[in-house]
Formats: sequence, structure tokens, C-alpha cells
Amino acid sequence: MRNFEHPGRSLAVARNGMAATSHPLATLAAIEILKAGGAAIDAAVAACAVQCVVEAGSTGIGGDCFALLAANGGGRVFAFNGSGRTPAAADLSWYRQEGITAIDRSSAHAVTIPGAVDAWTRLVADHGRMPMSDILSQAIALARDGYGITPRVASDISHQKALLMREPSTRRTFLVGDATPPVGSVQYQPELADTLEAIGREGRDAFYRGAVAEEMVSYLAAKGGLHTKQDFAEAAGEYVTPISADYRGWTVHECPPNGQGVIALMILKILERHKPAGDPLDADNLIREVEAARLAYAARDRWLGDPSSSAVPIKFLLSDALADDLASKIDLKRPVDAITTIGGTAHADTVYISVVDKDRNCASFINSIFHSYGSGLMTPKSGVLFHNRGQSFVLQEGHPNAIGPRKRPMHTIIPGMVTRDGRTCLSFGVMGGHYQAMGHAQFLSKLFDYGMDMQAAIDLPRLFPLPGTSKVEMEERLRVTVGEVFKERGFAVQAANWAIGGAQAIWVDWDNGTLLGASDHRKDGCALGY
Repeated sequence: MRNFEHPGRSLAVARNGMAATSHPLATLAAIEILKAGGAAIDAAVAACAVQCVVEAGSTGIGGDCFALLAANGGGRVFAFNGSGRTPAAADLSWYRQEGITAIDRSSAHAVTIPGAVDAWTRLVADHGRMPMSDILSQAIALARDGYGITPRVASDISHQKALLMREPSTRRTFLVGDATPPVGSVQYQPELADTLEAIGREGRDAFYRGAVAEEMVSYLAAKGGLHTKQDFAEAAGEYVTPISADYRGWTVHECPPNGQGVIALMILKILERHKPAGDPLDADNLIREVEAARLAYAARDRWLGDPSSSAVPIKFLLSDALADDLASKIDLKRPVDAITTIGGTAHADTVYISVVDKDRNCASFINSIFHSYGSGLMTPKSGVLFHNRGQSFVLQEGHPNAIGPRKRPMHTIIPGMVTRDGRTCLSFGVMGGHYQAMGHAQFLSKLFDYGMDMQAAIDLPRLFPLPGTSKVEMEERLRVTVGEVFKERGFAVQAANWAIGGAQAIWVDWDNGTLLGASDHRKDGCALGY
């Protein structure tokens, strides 16, 4: 039971439909779609489109999308991979010939063909009830008529001011007199409004063919990109088979690689081999979480990539034998050498959306431009802000995640679902780039190991070990309580650049016929139901 003398939020509770997002206007948009008779996926896309406008630093039509869906709350989970591919000309030998040894954030080579719009239109066509024109109408109105700047958005812009100053399009759109817009000021994106309106009217071809595609190709080509009109015309996501693992009697579902959902499952399998005890914020419990994450992320950096281009050993990564071995390596007195044990970049921004409708269709939906404001590259006429997901590639011959023609990079964004006894019980996600896999495991551990409710679990302070190092980022409360213990045991403790991650979750209470929603205070959003 929540202590009402402490600051925080209560769980949202409703009977018919529920939405949880990181921006209040997006949550409201989803609820209005649900009340108008839309399905969960209609509401999720509507919310995401709104966030592409009002929270442009976190997501956009120039980014990628993944989704997990469950029809009528059943135990069968569907997955969709809406991550984009490199241009057909993106051969590793070309980069070597050009002397390119790393992909810069603002390079056109960091821009893979955006997959979000294809994913939206495909998912709505297959699982929705409403036309795209209606679904996108609220986002179009906000982009054209203006929207107020919320505190987290203002903070994100302030952190990315130097990036936004580089391009005339981002400078005039997101800054005011070359300064960060104050909270409560109004922004407009009329070019994006026109593009969204065209997508609503004409479907995916309005983005991947015609004038918008021609501008994107010419813009990226002027920046040195290898993109062609054919690359955009051939863009297509795909339905994929989810992967899963059991944790304390619950089945956790994730999208398969090229996403890092398998790493979240690995962390859970390692943690399941330890018996939780006492305070979840006890130093020993936190060190186990950190070490499980360090080991799993080392595996990620060795083996994860696009499975259509190289084999990803999912069966091995989720094997009990590997989980037993890695769990046995954890020594609470000192950091394990994770890279040597396995044998083998910074936080980012995303929006995660959870929606459940009156028929208990569940949508776990995530859309991203990777780093805050992505590459900082934005087309002036169509208002498309591009992601920088291609920065995740490595330029190393033979590596599973080496850049190559029409290849998808290793992805950090991962929606999640939990089922039990043939029913979907939980639709959830944790934003925060590389943190997401650990975030999934931490959140579920707090629910199933310590019996916390979703909001209380989200409210706990967080930490994250930077992959490949013994450095651990901690939010302030943990630096005060356990920071010195971590240092004594060989970790380098440092403050996070900003609050770690952001979570949304909806629980389906089948016994009472209600929905419970939770939303992270680290973002501007909320959970609402009706």
C-alpha cells in the first residue's frame, strides 16, 4: 500500500481502456482514440504521432519502431520489427576506402532508412479499426496550431542546444533566438504537419515515395549519404517470432534480435539464480543486478546484430547452462571481468507507449530516434528529423554488427510483455537507450521478487553500469546510500548525465476486470484510463 505522506504518484485505475506514455498530450490522444472506438494499436500510433510533435527529441517519423501485440489479452504475443536498413551501397569496403573509421552522430551515414511510418501503417491496417487520417489528426493539429513546451522537453533541448544550432531547420524549429525555449512557450512544426497529413491521406507511400522521399534522399546525399529513392521505396518491416523466458513463474516476452530484448532475458535468468532478500536497494542486491547486466551486455556487444546477415546464437544466450555459468561468476566483493568472461555508447532517447483497450487488446509500442534529437539532421521542407541509429554499427570485418548493405543495426529499443496461464498480464517498457535491457530486468525483479506495485517499482532510484567498463552511473539517492560501498568493492561511481530511463506499464487485473497503469516521474507523462 502506498504511503501517502511520501511524494509520488498513485496507480491509475480504470475498467475500460488505459494508456501510459511519457507526455500528457500523448496519453490524452490515446484515450480519445479509445473512447472513439479505436483499438489499442490505433491509440498507440496516435499517441506516438503526438509525441513526434511535442516530444520531438525522443521520437519522430525519421526513426524506427518495434511492437508487441496480444489480441483480446490472450497468451499469444505477436512481434513487429520496424527497424530500418542501411542503403544498398553501404558496403564496409566503401567506408574503409573513404578512410571512415567510425560513424559520427551527425553524419548521414548514421541515418538508416526510417522504419516507423511503415510500421505504423502496417500495424494499423492489420490490427486497427480507424483510418490513419483520424489517428494522426491530433498530431497534425498540434504541429500546425502549436503546443506548449513541458519541463522535460525544455531540459532535453537545453542539453542538445549545440547540436540543434548546426542545422538551419532545427535551429529555427526548436530554439528561440538561439536559446532554449522556456517551459510554457509555444512551438510549431507546420512542415511536419503537412507530412503527417499526407501520410494520413495517402498512406506509407506519402513518406517512402514521391516528394517527401525525394527531399530526404537529396538532403542526405548533400551530406554525403549513400541513400537512394529505391532504398526508401523498398523499406519494409516484418512480423517476427517473439522470444521469451520464464521468471519466477511468469513468462516474459521480448522482440528478437536485432533488438536487445534477449539481453533483458539473460539478465533475468542470471538474477533468478540468486535469492533476493531484504531491501531491494541493499548494496548486495544492487551489485548482483549490476554484475548480471555487465555480463549480459558483454554478450550483447560480442554477438548481437542483424540475424538476416549473421547468425545470432539466441538458444545459447538463453540457455540454462550459460545462465548458471554467468551467475556463478558474480563476486559481491569485486567486479567480474565481464569482457574476458564472455570472450569477446552513451544513453539515448526514445518513447515507450503502453495501451490496453476495452477488449483487452494490448499494445506494447516503442518508437525512437536514438539519441536526443537523433542526428540533428532535419529536412527543411518536410520537417523529418532523422535518427542516428546507424551509429550503433561497428566498422570491423566479421563482427555480427558490422555495417553492410541493407542491414539493420543492433537496436536498443525493446517493448515488453508478460503472460501467465494463457493470458497477457502486463504490457511494459523502459526507455533510456542502452539502459533498457537492464531496466526491464530491474522493473520485473521489483514486481516479482519484492512484491512492489508498478508505480513504486518505477519510482525507485536507478543505476546503470556503462557497458565494457567498471563505471556505474547512479542517481543521486543511490550515490548517497550505496555509492561508497560500490567504490570500496572496485566500481567507479559517477552521476548520470540526467535521470536514468523512463518507464510506462499497464497491468491487466483479470480477477477484478480492471486495468492498473503506472508512469515514470522522470518524464512529463502519465497513465490515464476511463
